[in-house]
Amino acid sequence: MKKLKDQFNLIVNADHWDPFAVLGPHPQKSASKESLIIRAFLPDAEEASVIPPDQPGLSIMNMKRIHPEGIFEAEFKDAKEVFPYMIEIKTRGGETRAFHDPYSFPAILTDFDLHLFNEGTHFEIYEKFGAHTKIINGVKGVSFAVWAPNAGSICVTGDFNNWDGRRHPMRGRGVSGVWELFIPGITTGEKYKFRVKSKRGDYIEHKADPYAFYFEERPRSASIVHNINRYKWNDDEWISERTKKNWLDTPISTYEVHLGSWRRHTEENNRFLTYRELAASLIPYVKDMGYTHIELLPVMEHPLDESWGYQVIGYFAPTSRFGTPEDFMYFVDQCHLNGIGVILDWVPAHFPKDPHGLASFDGTSLYEHEDPRKREQMDWGTLIFNYGRNEVSNFLISNALFWLKKYHIDGLRVDAVASMIYLDYSRGPGEWIPNIYGGNENLEAIAFIKRFNEVVHQYNPGVLTIAEESTAWPMVSKPTYVGGLGFSLKWDLGWMHDILSYIVKDPLFRKFHHNELTFRILYAFTENFVLVLSHDEVVHGKGSMLDKMSGDLWQRFANLRLLYGLMYGQPGKKLLFMGGEIGQWREWAVSQSLDWHLLQYEPHKKLQRYIKDMNQLYKNETALYEADFDHRGFEWIDFRDWEHSIISFIRRGKNRDDLLVLIFNFTPVPHSGYRLGVPENGFYREIINSDSDIYWGSNMGNSGGLQAEKKNCHGMPYSVNLVIPPLSVIILKPQHS
Repeated sequence: MKKLKDQFNLIVNADHWDPFAVLGPHPQKSASKESLIIRAFLPDAEEASVIPPDQPGLSIMNMKRIHPEGIFEAEFKDAKEVFPYMIEIKTRGGETRAFHDPYSFPAILTDFDLHLFNEGTHFEIYEKFGAHTKIINGVKGVSFAVWAPNAGSICVTGDFNNWDGRRHPMRGRGVSGVWELFIPGITTGEKYKFRVKSKRGDYIEHKADPYAFYFEERPRSASIVHNINRYKWNDDEWISERTKKNWLDTPISTYEVHLGSWRRHTEENNRFLTYRELAASLIPYVKDMGYTHIELLPVMEHPLDESWGYQVIGYFAPTSRFGTPEDFMYFVDQCHLNGIGVILDWVPAHFPKDPHGLASFDGTSLYEHEDPRKREQMDWGTLIFNYGRNEVSNFLISNALFWLKKYHIDGLRVDAVASMIYLDYSRGPGEWIPNIYGGNENLEAIAFIKRFNEVVHQYNPGVLTIAEESTAWPMVSKPTYVGGLGFSLKWDLGWMHDILSYIVKDPLFRKFHHNELTFRILYAFTENFVLVLSHDEVVHGKGSMLDKMSGDLWQRFANLRLLYGLMYGQPGKKLLFMGGEIGQWREWAVSQSLDWHLLQYEPHKKLQRYIKDMNQLYKNETALYEADFDHRGFEWIDFRDWEHSIISFIRRGKNRDDLLVLIFNFTPVPHSGYRLGVPENGFYREIINSDSDIYWGSNMGNSGGLQAEKKNCHGMPYSVNLVIPPLSVIILKPQHS
C-alpha cells in the first residue's frame, strides 16, 4: 500500500510519467475473486460516482476519496472485464457534471508511428502529433501528442480544466520520448498548452504546441484546437497543371509581400487586412500588374510583429493576425483560381527564445544544440536547430510537406541558408566547432537540406524550392544526385549587391565601376538564379529603391526604370518587393501601409505602368525566360563601352530565331547615331523604351523601330543606327516575315 500511496503523491504533484498505471480502470485478479477498480483524480470534486453502462450486474457506484487532494476510487466486485463508463462529480460549489474518463481509453499512436518518428521518416507526423478531434470507442474528443523525451511529466492544460497543471497528465510512450492523451468531451476552439515539468523538477513551463494548427492572436500565446480538413478546395485544375510544369523554362515574376503592411485600414485604427480582404484586394492587384507569383514573408505564427515573421513559434499555423486557417486557404485558393502561384518564406534556420516556444522545450536543449558554440545564432538572438537529431529533422521536413499538402503552396523560399551550412557563420575564432574533417561546413545541416529537397520534389512535382544563399557555395540549385543541394532556384544576392552598389553612384563616375555592371554574366549560368530586389534592401537605413537613386527627380525615376529594365532583361527569374513598383520614397515600415497615395502623382503612376508593361512583355517574349539557365540564351553585343556606360546584349529562346536586342544607357547623356551590331537583317521594332513619355520619360527614341543595314559592327554582319535616350533601356525585336 505504501508503494501505491507514493504513486498517488506523484499524481497529485503532476510527477507521474505514466498516469494510466494509477488512474482509470484496473482489473484485479486473485485466486478467490475478480474485480475492477476505477480511480480518478478529481481535485475539484466534493463527491464522485461511476456510471456504468446499463447492463445486468452493474449499477452506479459512489467513489471513495482515498487521497486528500482528490483521488477517488470505486471497486466493482465480480466484474470480469473493463467496461465503458462515465464519472459524475459534484463540485464544492454545488455543480454536477458527468464526463467520460480520459484514462479509460487506449493508446493513440501505434508503435509503428513512434518508430518512424524516431527514425526521422514520418513525413505526415502532423496527422498524429498536436491536437486532433477524434471519435474513439464512439466517444468524441481531442487527442494530444507531443515529443519531450527528457520531461518528467507533461499535462494538458486549458480552459476545460481551468489551466490546472495536474488535471490531465499525459502518458509517456517509453523510450520514444512521446507523450499522448485523449480527452473526451472537448472539441475545436479549445485553448490549450502543455505544462512541461523536467525530471529533476527544476523546470516547469507552459509550452505552446509545436504542431498546433491555430493560435490565439498575440500577445496571447495559447494553442487552439482546430480541424483544418474542412475547407473545400476549388483549384484542382491548377494543381494538376502544376505537376506537369517545368518552371525553369517558364516565366516567374514574383511580387514579394508582407501581408501586414501591404495595405492597412487606416480609418479603423490602422488594423490589418484579413486574409479574405487581401484576397479581394491584393490578388486582383497582382493579377492586373502581370505577376506570376506572390511570395509571402513568413505567415507562420510568430509573437513579434517586428520580426517580420522570421522568428516562428507556430510552424504549422498561419498567423491568426489575419484570420483563421480556412481564411488563409481561401486566399491561396483564390490566387490559384486567378492564375497566381503562392510561395512562402520558410524558416528552418533558427527559432526564437520565447519561453512558450521550442526553446528548452523539455527543460533541456531538445530542438536546439546544447553546446553554445553551435546553439545560438548571434546576429538574431535566436537558437539553431539540431539537424542531426532525427526527430528535429522529421519536424522540419514534415512541416515543409504540410504547407504544400494542406495549404496547396506552390513553393518554399528557404531563409538564411548560408547560416545553416557554415559552422562559423558570424562567429569569430574559438566561437565555433569544426566538423569531423576539420572544416567549417555543417555536415548535418547540409544532409538535412538535401533530404528536404529530395522529399519535397518526390512528393510534390511542380513545386519550387528556393534558396536564399549569400555565398559562393557550389551547386545550390543542382540535383543532389550530382552533388548539389537540390534547390530549384537560388536568389542571386551577388547581383543585387553589385547592381545596387553601381546604380547608386553618380552617373559621372559609373564608367570607373563598369565591372559591377558586367561581372554577373561570368557566373550567371552556374546556378538557376532569381534576380531579386527584396525587402532586405529597403530597411535598416538603406533607403527605398527610389531614394537610393542619384540625381534630380526626373533622373531618380529614370534610373529606377533602368534598374528594373536590367532585372527583367538579364537571364534569371524575377522578384520585386512591394512598394518598389510605385516608387515608395520612404523605407518599408512593418507597422504601416505602403504609401498608396503616391499614385495620384504622375511619375509614380507611370512607374507602376512601366512595371505592369514589363511583366507583360516578359511573359509574352519567350526569349526573356525560356533559356534563363543556358548560356546559349544570352550573347553579349558589347560590354566594353565603359566610357559611355552602355551595355548591349541578345536574349534568345529555345528557338534561336526567337531573339531580342537589349540596350542600356547608364548615363543621362543621350546618343544619336549610335551604331550597334545585330545578328540578322530586317526591321527591328522598338517594343519597349523606358524613356517613353508614357513612363514619364523624355520621349526620345527610334520612332517605333528601324531598319538594319549591311554594315559590320561588333563582330556581326548587320547593324542599326540608334538613338539611345538618357538613362534608358531599349528592347528591339526583329520582325520576321
